[in-house]
Amino acid sequence: MMQFLAKAGLAAMLITGTLASTAAPAAAQFSIIIGDPEREPPRDYRRPPPSFDRRPRGCDPRLAEDLARDYGLRRPRVVDITPRRVIVQGWTRRGPDEMSFANVRGCPPLRRR
Repeated sequence: MMQFLAKAGLAAMLITGTLASTAAPAAAQFSIIIGDPEREPPRDYRRPPPSFDRRPRGCDPRLAEDLARDYGLRRPRVVDITPRRVIVQGWTRRGPDEMSFANVRGCPPLRRR
């Protein structure tokens, strides 16, 4: 008889614990509305999230000039921008020189004449 009561008490404790753990998430869904429920939520004046449907940006001309300067070109300037490349001209010890960068993010160098 003592074993039966011990098992019944253990089962009752397990059932009580299970019911208490399911009641907590149900209480979390409870909400209190004060005022008019048909009213609009307050406006959000922060910057809107970026839209990902626009075309990704290519090579920034200033970045291309800075990279050309890092490669040894003096007084670099962007002379042409096409959909595929950005052309930068400048001066080296030997005279005028030209570099091409891919018109993608990060401006990877293509070639140097």
